[in-house]
This record gives sequence, structure tokens and C-alpha cells, in this order.
Amino acid sequence: MKNLIVQLIKFGIVGVIAAVIDFGVLFILKEIFCADVLTASAIAFSVSVAVNYVLSMLFVFKGKGTSKFKEFILFVILSIGGLLINQLVMWIGTEFTMLHYMIVKIIACIIVPVYNFVTRKIFLEKKSS
Repeated sequence: MKNLIVQLIKFGIVGVIAAVIDFGVLFILKEIFCADVLTASAIAFSVSVAVNYVLSMLFVFKGKGTSKFKEFILFVILSIGGLLINQLVMWIGTEFTMLHYMIVKIIACIIVPVYNFVTRKIFLEKKSS
């Protein structure tokens, strides 16, 4: 149980770093480059996924010992699920509730990490013996 708590704390720290990158890229693309919010959100999410992969596999999860390429591909596939959830929340939140896109992004940043942790724990982490 202690190991799980430590892992959750590390996951949270990595998540905060990735979220800062996600929010920063989203803000820059939307406010400076006037990108569409869904396009900007997808790009920002993708950049944060790459950073999240590196940090997660270095500090949070112990890989299964497969090749780094296969591990990254699986990470990306799992992250696509997170992206779909993110995009759905962003679309519903900005189109139907008329909330500011950054408020909606905060809501997405509460929902998506739960999915991310569970799927990465199941599919990426080496099982303890």
C-alpha cells in the first residue's frame, strides 16, 4: 500500500508538470496564434503526452521490459483514449455550457488523469512478484 501511495504522489508530480505544459501550449496556441480551441487543445495534449511518457517511465512506472519503442507506442495508444476523453470534455464544456475554455480544461485535468493512471498501471507496469 505504501508503494502505491508513493507511486500516486510521483504520478501527481509528473501530472502537474505535464499539465503546466498542456495549459501553456494551449494558451499560447489559442491566445497568441489564434488557433481553434479544439486544434490547440489536441496539439497541447500531444506535447504534454511526450513529456509525460519520458517522466512517467523514468520516475513512476517500472516498464515490463519490452522495447522502448513498443512501450512508447502502447503509451501513445493509451493516451489517445485520454485525448478522446479530453476532447469530449472540451467540446461539451465549450460548446454547450459556454464556460471559458480554461475552466473546461481544469475539469478535463481532473477526469483524464484517473483514466491515465489506471490504464498505465494495468498495461505498462511490470507486475510485482
